[in-house]
Amino acid sequence: MNLNKVDLNLFIVFDAIYTEANLTRAGQIVGITQPAVSNALARLRETFNDPLFVRTAQGMVPTPMAQNIIGPVRNALQLLRVSVQESRIFNPVQANKTFRISMTDLSEEILLPPLFQRLRRQAPNVQIESFLAKRRETTKELAAGRLDFAVDAPLNTDPQVRHVKLLDDRYVCVMRKGHPLAKDKLTLDEYLSLTHIHISSRRSGLGYVDLALGKMGIQRKIALRSQHYLMATMVLSDTDMAMTVPERLARRHDLHAVALPVNDVPPLETHLYWHESTDQDPANRWMREQLIELSQSIAQKEERGV
Repeated sequence: MNLNKVDLNLFIVFDAIYTEANLTRAGQIVGITQPAVSNALARLRETFNDPLFVRTAQGMVPTPMAQNIIGPVRNALQLLRVSVQESRIFNPVQANKTFRISMTDLSEEILLPPLFQRLRRQAPNVQIESFLAKRRETTKELAAGRLDFAVDAPLNTDPQVRHVKLLDDRYVCVMRKGHPLAKDKLTLDEYLSLTHIHISSRRSGLGYVDLALGKMGIQRKIALRSQHYLMATMVLSDTDMAMTVPERLARRHDLHAVALPVNDVPPLETHLYWHESTDQDPANRWMREQLIELSQSIAQKEERGV
């Protein structure tokens, strides 16, 4: 028997006939007419190559085949009903679910520690898988369910993808404390004299500061291009190199930060992305709320200087 060709609604009708022993009453329970019940029974008989029910004075009597399959059918229908019901609610205390999130190592450092503090209290069996998906594949991964969320700059304009701003930040130039140019203000010539680290998830391409410098007809010296912020901070600590990064990174590490001597570098916005098909999913909505609330709390603490 090829189950791919079987209408699951037929099993609901089968259960109703078995329970009521009457086609008319079975139709009333299921919400269809008696001829529709007869048609469903005919299709079931063809599928199982068995009469399944025999008409007698006492009603529709199940055959041995029907008696053998009624238990598994009812168990399967109950499992399906429970699954549908659970999909409409999300109980974090009882949930055993894995959320897959694409984010950089900087977003991991900012969001994951406070998120796990909250999960330990509210959802102890919820798991997180964090990795960096290719930006051009984010929409496809979200649509396929291989990714639940992406935390990224506001660059994805696909109408299938919903998003909300989590955090914003300004870019600053950072270097090790004790660096010869570690002072309160940096001139453009001094900035250009530095050897820079550039952080990007792409193999090539310019950053915001490079685009701003390009408008001025100048460029900086980039000696290291990497996709990991945290690794780069270790390089900074042992060299006289510099890096242009979100200010939040400088506050979290023992680095000297100074304002950029370059105009027209836009602030960095971090957005949370999810696919429209999961917009009303209770689990997805719950995790969105956690990430949004955590981001608001982080911003408020930074404003208070905590």
